Amino acid sequence: MIKLFLLLSLALNIFASERIIALSPSINEIVFALGKGDKVVGNTTFCEFPKEAVNIPKVGGYFEPSLEKIVALNPTLVIMQENNYKLGEKLKQLDIKSKIVRIDTLSNIRGSILEIGKTLEREDEANKIVEEIDSQLKKVKNITKGRRILIVMGHNTSLASRIFVAGQNLYFDDIINESGNKNALQSQRKGQPVLNMENIISCNPDIVILLAHSMEEMGLSRSDLINPWLELPISAAKSNSIYIIDKTYSGIPSDRLVYFLQDFREILNDYKSGN
Repeated sequence: MIKLFLLLSLALNIFASERIIALSPSINEIVFALGKGDKVVGNTTFCEFPKEAVNIPKVGGYFEPSLEKIVALNPTLVIMQENNYKLGEKLKQLDIKSKIVRIDTLSNIRGSILEIGKTLEREDEANKIVEEIDSQLKKVKNITKGRRILIVMGHNTSLASRIFVAGQNLYFDDIINESGNKNALQSQRKGQPVLNMENIISCNPDIVILLAHSMEEMGLSRSDLINPWLELPISAAKSNSIYIIDKTYSGIPSDRLVYFLQDFREILNDYKSGN
């Protein structure tokens, strides 16, 4: 009995000393959503949700976190994305446990939430998050069909050049396809390709969705961002189908993907009602 008590005490002490570092806003939000936010001892710049994450020590940016700062926080687990692979190798040499997850496609987002949930012993919570994402995804299906949708990142007040859009092999592309529509950009260019005005006109989108989460901070109005698009000879301009999602969650694939899906559904319903 004494031996069993000692083993239980040791297990509780190990559990209590859990120290997690999340190396991206998405991972940070997932860990918090799984109920482990109180175990996060370090994260990166722009980890601003939930509000408790703001005051957690920062170990650098998304692409170049500091190994020294990470080690100084004495983590028991560092969760990162593929871009931090080399850092993961260094942590392995230092005998610091790390986990690499992918959150580029819908399938990978689901899988990573479940994987992190399993690692943190929060499998039930992870399953609930994935179920809610799938539930919201079903609600965007077939509101409209076959429309060419272009999702644009950034705060372009000029469309002459450097227009970042959602390309193939990205969860935005998956969502568009799942809804019964198609990405206006059909190419082998993955991630976030950079287009110019000529490329945009060639795509001729029926719906344009601008992800502009820093619009207010930059002192921009909705008309500042929408008006340049209305001047283009594209279907979306002719039907006045230029939309803005200005919430921070719009570009962060975490549990809050459900909110983006709700916004996306509202846009499709609005487009349907006007066409």
